[in-house]
Formats: sequence, structure tokens, C-alpha cells
Amino acid sequence: MQLSICTISFRHQLMSLDHLAQWARSHDFQGIELWGVHAISLESQPQYDAQWLKEMGLSISMLSDYLPLVGDPIVSQQKCAHICKLANYWNTNKVRTFAGHQASDEVNKNDREKLVTRLRHICEYAHQQGLNVLVETHPNTLADTTESILQLLDEVYHPALKINFDSLHVWESGADINYFHNQISDFVDHYHLKNIASREYLNVFSPDNVYSPAGSREGMTPLFEGALDYQHFIDGLSQNKNATASLEWFGNNVKQTLINDKKALDKFSRNIKQAELLF
Repeated sequence: MQLSICTISFRHQLMSLDHLAQWARSHDFQGIELWGVHAISLESQPQYDAQWLKEMGLSISMLSDYLPLVGDPIVSQQKCAHICKLANYWNTNKVRTFAGHQASDEVNKNDREKLVTRLRHICEYAHQQGLNVLVETHPNTLADTTESILQLLDEVYHPALKINFDSLHVWESGADINYFHNQISDFVDHYHLKNIASREYLNVFSPDNVYSPAGSREGMTPLFEGALDYQHFIDGLSQNKNATASLEWFGNNVKQTLINDKKALDKFSRNIKQAELLF
């Protein structure tokens, strides 16, 4: 498994990409998931590019943004073209987005058809640029339940449409993450890994809170210390050399938490390999 840090984890800290890349390399991360806002701000700094990262042994695993599925179609097309151009600049074929900003059970049939049509157009454009569009499993979107996700994949029906499998949010929906992952594994192109102390704190990940510098971080916990039992899920994922995943940490003590989670994942993988050698 190729593991990345997320630049969004450092959204409230004054830190250059150069510093983050040097730090990621020194702690054996393989990639960086670049937030769209950060990618746009870096356009005026051409010294940073995919080749520069490659020389450091790193790559951009995914460009994470929020492509508009509602509103002016011209604005949507312009945003899509801009983000796809940035993805190609950073030599990543993965563009992450959300499937709207409304819970699936609150979207009527007509509005859903409009969202699906817009998403299909985005996929068609991205496909022409050699890119995949990764819809993130996330509450209050069309990808908030297993039923709606499966329906969305069927409705859009495009080879560029993939899934960014956020295991915590799938678990939040009440689904068995291992069973559902097996159902849609052919569509999964990236993973977000994070955890929470208990279900009562899940609202801490709502966009209004998590993007606010004054937002609560209560309940955010290291990967193997939360309510979601990652043991079985990571067991299979860590052995997949082609899988790409990001440690999506939104809490405090960013660097130390990422270091600790990376060490825990590495130790877990080593233990699995040692156990396999005994049989």
C-alpha cells in the first residue's frame, strides 16, 4: 500500500510544500494528497511540480477538490477544466470530488437526474484528459449510503467514475465496511483512513466544523484507537502494493499523529507478513 499525507491536514498552519515534502520523505510516506485550494495557490510557484516531487521519491497521489454539480453549467465546466489541468500538471490521474451537498434521501428524482447528468459530463471531460473522477463516500451527498452509491455507479455508468473509499464514513452509514468494500472493490481507486472515539463525535467531521480554525476536534483519534476496528480491513489493504491511501487527519498535533499512525500501519503489515511465513 502506498501511503500519503494530506495537505488539508496542515490547512491552518503556515507551512510550505517544500517543507511538507521534505518531512513526508523523511518519514517514509510515498505521496501527498494535494488539496485543490493548495494546488491553485501553487500555480504562481512553478519551481514546484511533479518532476521536483519525483526527484524526492514522492508523487501527488490525488488532487482533492469540490467540482460543482449544481449551479451555472459554464462555471462548472470552467472549474472542471481548471482542476483537470492542475491534475495533469502534478501528474496524477485522480481527481476527488463530492456527489453534491445534500443527503441522498433528501434529493428528489428530478434533482438527482440533474446531478447525475452533470457528474457524467464531468467524467466525460476528465476521461478525455486521461483522468478518473473519484466520488468520496461521505454523509449528506449522493454517496452517503451503500444503496445510493451503488445506484450512482449504475446511473452515471462511465469508466472514469471511481470511488474514494472513506472507510469511516462508510462505517458511519451503518454498513459493514469489509462487505461493502468487496462489493465495489473494482471501482475503488483510493482510500481515506481516519477514526473517531465513538459515534457521538461523528459530527466533528462536518465541513462547517472541520474547516473552521475554531472548530472542535473532540473525538478525533489515532487510526487504531477509535471505534472503527481497522484490523480486518487493513489486513487486506496493506498487502495490496497497488493500493493508494491517505491518512486524513484533521485534529491537533498533526505531525506526531501522522508519524505514529504510519508506524502503527508499518508494524501491522510486518506482523501480517511474519504470520504468513509461519504457515
